[in-house]
Amino acid sequence: MKTSTSILALAACILPASLARADVPDAIAVRGEVLVATAHAVGAQVYECKADAAGKLAWQFREPIATLFVDGKTVGRHYAGPHWEMSDGSVVTAKVVDRAPGARPNDIPLLKLEATAWRGSGQLADVTTIQRLRTRGGNADAKCDAAGAFLSVPYTAEYAFYKKMRR
Repeated sequence: MKTSTSILALAACILPASLARADVPDAIAVRGEVLVATAHAVGAQVYECKADAAGKLAWQFREPIATLFVDGKTVGRHYAGPHWEMSDGSVVTAKVVDRAPGARPNDIPLLKLEATAWRGSGQLADVTTIQRLRTRGGNADAKCDAAGAFLSVPYTAEYAFYKKMRR
């Protein structure tokens, strides 16, 4: 069995059809691409207390720190960049291209990200789009009153990784 075929079969088992379609707002929908992998993230969104443009202290996003799981097994990590790194050595970096609100006020937004850089030849090598779905938590909701202070807010999310279809 080819690697890409086994990855697609694995992704189909991991990602319910409802997650791939019904739960995704149009703003972050992925069209014309094939799902290659999904992972459940458990970690924290890290913020730093800094002065905003008006000089008022506010929590500013610094970085994510999360462990990626499939079927309860650690398969990778998610960190500043943003980067997603799988245990097969493949890494993808991406930038946000669209967003939709999370389900609750303390949930970080759902995202659509475009891959910008790759490393390694594993599972993430051909990824072109990433979605952050089903977020829980992660929004800074504490008082920011000391410049330079850090706040780590627990979150979970599902990440879906896509690649362009070959013709």
